[in-house]
Amino acid sequence: MPLTLNQALFLIITFAFVIAVVYLIRLFAQLRKTAVEGEKALAEFRELAKSLNELDLLVKARVEDLGDTLEAAKKAAVNLSEASFLITSKIIRPSSKYLPLVLPVARFIWRHLKKRKESKNGE
Repeated sequence: MPLTLNQALFLIITFAFVIAVVYLIRLFAQLRKTAVEGEKALAEFRELAKSLNELDLLVKARVEDLGDTLEAAKKAAVNLSEASFLITSKIIRPSSKYLPLVLPVARFIWRHLKKRKESKNGE
């Protein structure tokens, strides 16, 4: 029994329709899986956003503490600089005039004390 042209076309269209429906069903199943994975990813992103907010607050608190520490270090450096300037300008420079006189006397006294100590240890 030969098929007529209409029957052959109807059979071809039926096969094409079945293939299209199977393809759409598979596509919808894949879309459903993708939507489920997307929901899981979205929930994870929400958790990460919460953690990021907490971390941001912690970092801000640490930065504020670091700012206070840097301010204290800056004040200490300024005070140390002023103290060293005071020592060099008021004590060391004026006394440097007397160093050529004081150093030989100090060396003589040091050697004398050293010899005296050695002589006590030897006796």
